[in-house]
Amino acid sequence: MSSLLDQSALTDLAERLIREARKAGADAADAVAVRAVSQSVEIRDGAVEESERSESDDMGLRVFVGKRTAVVSTNDLRGDSVKALAERAVAMARVAPEDRFTGLADTARLAKNFPDLDLVDPNLPEVTHLERLAREAEAAGLEVQGVTKSGGASASAGIGGMVLVTSHGFKGAYLGSRFGISMTAIAGEGTAMERDYDYSSTLHASDLDAPAKVGKTAGERAVERLNPLKAATGKVPIVFDRRIAGSLVGSLSSAINGAAIARKTSFLMEKLGQQIFAKGIRIVDDPLRKRGQRSRPFDGEGVAGQKLALVEDGVVKTWLLDSATARELGFETTGHASRGVSSSPSPSATNLYLEAGAMTPDELIADIEQGFYVTDLIGSGTNIVTGDYSRGASGFWIEKGKRTYPVSEVTIAGHLTEIFRTLTPANDLEFRYGTNAPTVRIEGLTVAGR
Repeated sequence: MSSLLDQSALTDLAERLIREARKAGADAADAVAVRAVSQSVEIRDGAVEESERSESDDMGLRVFVGKRTAVVSTNDLRGDSVKALAERAVAMARVAPEDRFTGLADTARLAKNFPDLDLVDPNLPEVTHLERLAREAEAAGLEVQGVTKSGGASASAGIGGMVLVTSHGFKGAYLGSRFGISMTAIAGEGTAMERDYDYSSTLHASDLDAPAKVGKTAGERAVERLNPLKAATGKVPIVFDRRIAGSLVGSLSSAINGAAIARKTSFLMEKLGQQIFAKGIRIVDDPLRKRGQRSRPFDGEGVAGQKLALVEDGVVKTWLLDSATARELGFETTGHASRGVSSSPSPSATNLYLEAGAMTPDELIADIEQGFYVTDLIGSGTNIVTGDYSRGASGFWIEKGKRTYPVSEVTIAGHLTEIFRTLTPANDLEFRYGTNAPTVRIEGLTVAGR
């Protein structure tokens, strides 16, 4: 395990790539190495259905010749391949089109100190332990009255991380672990079957939900969905359960992504500094949250991370920017560059969340005479260019302030402008995913049912 956590060999390779790129004629360069080790087990009906383990070290090199750039990658890390990779990258860059916005991050923005974000649990379990966790989750789901079948259960563990070295003096590395348990339960018989799921994913094994809790929750959710009805078509208040409410925050993230703004493919491209949510709404991105699902001490260009309010008191305060999009739009990078080994950096959110409101979920729906409580979304019908929103959905009908019968096979539709403007958050925010939100209420979306 110590060799897995030791990234010095990858750092040495990255430094060598930079040296070879400069020798080959690059004016500047950066090299990124990505390490990943994972193992997973899938169980169905108490038997192992699939067991996987993978290990990989991959390397990418980006070179600049004037304002021309090229990116190459490899998983062949033997000695002779490093020089050949660098020479090939420089040759590609020399014939690439010019891009006046390309280049390394400004030196002044590079991370100087790397905070301890507690991202690594080094104790990866044996496969027999993962099997036990998955079996416990499945058994707990099957014990729920009304559950008739297992859709499968799984447990996984892994460690991954990156090394980044640049020709203008940056050198950094970090690792993060990941543990997971999931279970899918099926309730009912024949054509009346319904399924639902639960899962837990954390950076440290000690933070995982108990497998019995995961399985029981999956089973209870599946049983709740039995005998669904179709809702009548009309405009009603819609309440998004917190397990899917983060999708709305994700839509905002896509719409204020600097790449979309630069391409003029976002319906929010003229909204910087304007109010698009109600007063009091605050949406934050925090790459430095300890044990956060997407935490990191520096971004894909070596820029220091910082906690940043994207929306403050309902007003859009910034775009998500890497260095290239920042230069194109006339701003400075916000430290949101994300990258793999085979592509240039592009903006991406980290630990993104909508801050909690004051009301409980029950208080949030108490005055709704007729409405729809959504627990599951189907499809990806969100158009960031126009702001149009249309998703298949299932959940529970709200009558006189209470959740009542299950509803399925309906569509909810509206426009993100109105969704953002009328959004009200509850007080039940939990940090379980990369993007998090409390239960939220939206006014006047159209439900297309019977």
